[in-house]
Amino acid sequence: MNDLNQMLERTRRNTLGDLLLRTRERIPEKFALAYEDKRLNYAELDELVNQTAHAFLEKGMNKGDMITVMSKNSLDFVILKFALARIGAVMIPINYMLSIEDVAYILEHSKANGLIASKEYATVLEQSVKNVGINFKYLMDTDENDEMPSELSEWITLESARADQPTDFVDADLADDDLAHVLYTSGTESRPKGVMLTHKSLVSEYMSCIVDGKMESRDVLVHALPMYHSAQLHVFLGPSIYLGASGIVLPNATPEVILETIEKEGATQLFCPPTVWIALLRHPDFDKRNLSTLEKCYYGAAIMPREVLKELSERLPNAKFWNFYGQTEVAPLATALQPEDQLRKLGSAGKPTLNMQTKLVDDGGNEVQRGEVGEIVHRTPHAMKGYLNDPGKTAEVFKNGWFHSGDLGIIDEDGYITIVDRKKDMINTGGVNVSSREVEETIYELNGVSEAAVIGQPDEYWIEAVTAVIVPKDNVDLTTEDVLALCKQKLSKFKVPKYIHFTDSLPKNPSGKVLKRDLRKLYEG
Repeated sequence: MNDLNQMLERTRRNTLGDLLLRTRERIPEKFALAYEDKRLNYAELDELVNQTAHAFLEKGMNKGDMITVMSKNSLDFVILKFALARIGAVMIPINYMLSIEDVAYILEHSKANGLIASKEYATVLEQSVKNVGINFKYLMDTDENDEMPSELSEWITLESARADQPTDFVDADLADDDLAHVLYTSGTESRPKGVMLTHKSLVSEYMSCIVDGKMESRDVLVHALPMYHSAQLHVFLGPSIYLGASGIVLPNATPEVILETIEKEGATQLFCPPTVWIALLRHPDFDKRNLSTLEKCYYGAAIMPREVLKELSERLPNAKFWNFYGQTEVAPLATALQPEDQLRKLGSAGKPTLNMQTKLVDDGGNEVQRGEVGEIVHRTPHAMKGYLNDPGKTAEVFKNGWFHSGDLGIIDEDGYITIVDRKKDMINTGGVNVSSREVEETIYELNGVSEAAVIGQPDEYWIEAVTAVIVPKDNVDLTTEDVLALCKQKLSKFKVPKYIHFTDSLPKNPSGKVLKRDLRKLYEG
């Protein structure tokens, strides 16, 4: 490396692989991660990352190779995040709840040439491969004693691949703005879009998370939500490794296991979407477990009902709460509502985070006045590099030099943003727009409501009829009349639900978001 520019670039580089190396050199003996009965310090984690990276290089994996990963949370998932980053390969985490058809689309669209999966999902990837040239197939979370299905005979276990590999640092030729991850959105459109996130996008977002989330190296996190999703992967796992905090990895967000882990490990930090916080509150173990170590509680991915937040604050008196708002395209954190504002600005998404510039605009791109509804747009180094193989969609969301979120909001006189709704979740009833969120917040004021979602149901007269789908609390006799009485008292007449449905559960994706598109299909007739 004799060229001066190359030497300067290497000296100043700040990639995902560099973050872990620095943490290892600062605190090699510090407890890093635990999963089931295995615990690693930072030196051990870094060595496994290097051995895995060396194994990939030995088999011919190169910078820019598109490598899919399909698994529930595990230590290998974390190791892969950093091992692929070390060699410059692009990690594509896949939602393990997707159909074979959807997985096949992602493999073909991304031109993936590597498959890595737990045995549970490797067969799904095998069945999804169509006209894609696959050069690498690895089984994670598996050892040589496990019996392999015949259809996986070509797959190599990660455990055997990295055995006897060197542990020295893999120093590939990388730049900060090289592609690190492609995350496919789970939106409402017929096909998911591949969000391209670079090392620069992620590292700058990690810093915003750390500063605005008051994260520290002494934190002990429970990683319970799926790591294929940007929230757990890039708002909590990534920043915690950057800081040198400690984490307990759980394969699923099972309420009783989360509560047990908090007590057993003395966890100080937990992120859950509102649906999982509600499940924790309603679980019989909530009051039986010692949760006093919890200091930092985060919610996001969906709107937290006011009444649920109030109950959480009362039942976890030692904890402070943050509301994190954003989306995958900004890696994903955009705004944060701080603990001191939770009740003062109840329902708000807070203010833009450290590395984020945000404003609200009308359909012409003009900034709206305080108190007026507008689309939320951002400028930030967090932002994606674009949608993979989709310059048209990329140009659409980056028009006028701002990333257009598709969310509608209001900024108050103090600069706090409140999300009104997704553009697509606004209900046009009788020619008037109704925010589904406003109606949901009102319904949650009823003591007998466990969960609620409001959608527009097709209607010949109203075009879309405001429709409430409600999960009552156990052993509560909640009636349509109860719901209507409160809504008529609190809401304008045109916002009162025309239809009310009671159900045992709401459809959700693994990250806890209510799938309103599924509800619309269910009640469209």
